[in-house]
Amino acid sequence: MKAMIEGLLFVKGSDGLSLEELVTLTNGEANEVKKALKELYDDYQSEERGIQLELLGNRYKLTTKEEHRHLYEQLTFEEETSTLSNSALEVLAIIAYNEPITRLDIDEIRGVNSSYVIRKLLLKNLIEEVGRADMAGRPKLYGVTNDFLDYFGLNSTSELPELNPVEEVDNNEKDLFASKYSEEEKEESIS
Repeated sequence: MKAMIEGLLFVKGSDGLSLEELVTLTNGEANEVKKALKELYDDYQSEERGIQLELLGNRYKLTTKEEHRHLYEQLTFEEETSTLSNSALEVLAIIAYNEPITRLDIDEIRGVNSSYVIRKLLLKNLIEEVGRADMAGRPKLYGVTNDFLDYFGLNSTSELPELNPVEEVDNNEKDLFASKYSEEEKEESIS
């Protein structure tokens, strides 16, 4: 069973396989597949192994070990375009924390048009269309993908850090600003 699962995960590559898919493909029982996955996981913990078994999102994947990252980076050529811009990170955060969400809602939060950034994130497979909103025009709803979870090393979006609420301006501070501003206007009109 272990050898079958290892081969299937190797062939599937970065897409990985869910537990249900592994059970179906191996014609095994869920407990039997879970046991084999646990044994594979333990096997890959050895320092002599260059890969590991990880559960990212709801999919099991064979990945390289972090301690050898510098070697893999030397081997692969990363274009500058593979890094995410600040606007792409901003849109990703908005989608991850508010999914499913429409482009118009994203634009409203950002205060600028996000069409271009959304197209780029769709091409990088970090977000996907997850449905249509029940409103006029039935705009597309967006959510993050398993590739997003992989990119940020998360099992699910529930592992995202909690957002700190934006502090509201104290009414006394508003009044202080308004009174200072009106005093300056009075002084300017007198002189």
